[in-house]
Amino acid sequence: MIDQIVIATNNLHKVGEIMDIFEEAKLKSIFLTPKQLKNPPEVIEDGATFTANALKKARELCAHSGLTTVGDDSGLVVDALDGQPGILSARWAGQHGDDEANLQLVLKQMEDVPDELRQARFVCAAAVALSDGREFAVTGELLGTITRSPRGENGFGYDPIFMAEGYQITTGEMDSVEKNSISHRGIAFRKLASLLKHSF
Repeated sequence: MIDQIVIATNNLHKVGEIMDIFEEAKLKSIFLTPKQLKNPPEVIEDGATFTANALKKARELCAHSGLTTVGDDSGLVVDALDGQPGILSARWAGQHGDDEANLQLVLKQMEDVPDELRQARFVCAAAVALSDGREFAVTGELLGTITRSPRGENGFGYDPIFMAEGYQITTGEMDSVEKNSISHRGIAFRKLASLLKHSF
């Protein structure tokens, strides 16, 4: 078992979700964030894909710390917006991490889109980098639609305006256990947990 794993994000919502998913997968390690490392690098997410960004985060923090590092990049892909916000999801309204502004902009851009054309999906690429140079990446997707107004106080990001296929509530109305069981991040990180448990 790997003694220490760096989670390459300082987004506490994301850290909490990843740790919950790893705990459910019975991956027992000590988890660290970049803030717990000495002089961690600021990783610029300039990749053209979710996978490229996830690998870059994992690779750079692994090189800095010498520890196994997992990174992810995730976002909302909306059919009616030609696949946007995509890799720009966290900064869609201009300022990185302004969840409310981001989702309000998506709603505004979709004001005239009819219900039958509001399909979207959450995408997550999760990657791991090891100190011996090995790297692996996996992906997860959750299909759904964009609602016409935010609903729910749980989750973060676009959760309040995303309704997964087969559900009548948004991911912002789900509790963490239910959301993690179906979410794009849950799917990707369960795959990654299996790799970490059985391959190394």
